[in-house]
Amino acid sequence: MEVDHNPVIELLGRRLRLAVIGGGPGSFIGAMHRTAARLDDRYQLVAAAVSSDPVRSVAAGEALGLTSERAYPGAAALLDGEATREDPPDVVAIMTPSDSHAEYSLGALARDFDVICDKPMTNTVQEAKLVLTAVRESGRVYCLTHNYSGYPMVRQARAMVLAGELGEIRLVQAEYVQGGKASENDPDPADGLPWRYDPVRGGPSLVLGDIGTHAHHLIRFIADVEVAEVAAEVGSIVPNRLVHDYGGAMLRFDNGARGSYWVTQAAAGVENSLRLRVSGTKGTLEWAQEQPTALWFKPIDGPAQLRTPNGPGSLPLSRRASRIVKGHPEGFHEAFATIYSDASEAIAARLTGNEPDPLSTHFPDAEDGMRGVQFVETALESSGNNGAWTVVPGLP
Repeated sequence: MEVDHNPVIELLGRRLRLAVIGGGPGSFIGAMHRTAARLDDRYQLVAAAVSSDPVRSVAAGEALGLTSERAYPGAAALLDGEATREDPPDVVAIMTPSDSHAEYSLGALARDFDVICDKPMTNTVQEAKLVLTAVRESGRVYCLTHNYSGYPMVRQARAMVLAGELGEIRLVQAEYVQGGKASENDPDPADGLPWRYDPVRGGPSLVLGDIGTHAHHLIRFIADVEVAEVAAEVGSIVPNRLVHDYGGAMLRFDNGARGSYWVTQAAAGVENSLRLRVSGTKGTLEWAQEQPTALWFKPIDGPAQLRTPNGPGSLPLSRRASRIVKGHPEGFHEAFATIYSDASEAIAARLTGNEPDPLSTHFPDAEDGMRGVQFVETALESSGNNGAWTVVPGLP
C-alpha cells in the first residue's frame, strides 16, 4: 500500500463518506472496523447508529465526534435519515449481531449504498440468497470483512498459487483453534446470555459462524479451490454447553484435491491459532496467523524458503498489502485496513465510472459470503447424518 498515494481522493476529490451500524461501547470488532477505515485515509465517518439502545447509540455517536443530527438512535433511523440527505454516505458498514446482517444489508442496498459487512454474511442460506440477489441487481459493491485475507503473506500465498508456483493443488489443511470458551463457566450466568450463545441471534453454529467461516474462506482464498463435499462432525466439547464449540471435517475439493478442517474455541490455553498448509505438485506453503510475517515455501526439489513482507520474492499482490519497508512487522489492524482500502478503490471506481486496479479486487464479496453460509449449512447437515459425505451446493 503506497502511503503517499490515495486513489480515492484522486478519483473523487474527497474521502468516501462512511456510516456505521453497530460496534458501540464495549465492542471489540467495532473499534477494529473504525480503525481499519481510518488507517489509509480513504474514509470519513459521517453518521452512526452504534447501539440497539437508542440513548446509548446517540451518546456513543456523539462521542465519536458526530453531530447530534447524525448520531442516530437506531439503524432504521440512520438508513432513512441518510438516504434523503444531499451529502449521504457512500457506504454503510455493518458490525451488528449476525441475525441483523441481512436486514441491514438489504436496507442499505435498497437505498443505493455500497456495503461493508462483518462476517458471516447472514445466519441462513435463505437470507444469503436475498443479499446476493440484491447485490447483483443493484450493482453495488459488497465487501465482507474476512480480514485474515488482508495479511501480506496471505496475499503472497494466493499470488504464488495463482502463478502456478505450487503446481496442481492436491492437499489443504486448515485449523482455527482458540481457547476463550474452554471454561465450563463460560458464559457466566450472572452476566446474562451473550448474543453469540443465542442460536437465533448467533446462528445455527457458534463455532462455525464465528471462526469456522474464516478458516473456510482462507482455504478458498489461498488455494483457489472450492469445497465440493464435506464429511463433518460439529458439536460441543465442554459438558452441558448448548452451543457448538468444536467442528472437524474431511474435505473434497472441486479439482480433486483432499483436505482436513478443524476449528474449536475450547482448546484451553490456546490464543488465536489460525494455520493453513497448502500442498501442490511442486511444493507446500505454510502460514500461521500468530506469526503473520512468515510464509514458508517448501519446494519439492530444494530447501525451504522463508518469505516475508516486502522481502525477496514478494509478488505485487503481497507488496500492495504492506505499508512499510521489510523487517518491520505489521499485523491484525493493518490486515483489516487492507480489506477496507481494497473496497474503497472499488467503490470510488464505481462512483466515477472507472475500472478499479485489478490488485484491489481480491477482497471478499457477496459470493464469498454465500459460499461461507452454504458451507456451514452443509457441514451441519453432514454432522446430523453421522458425518456422511454431503455435497456443498454451488452458487445460485
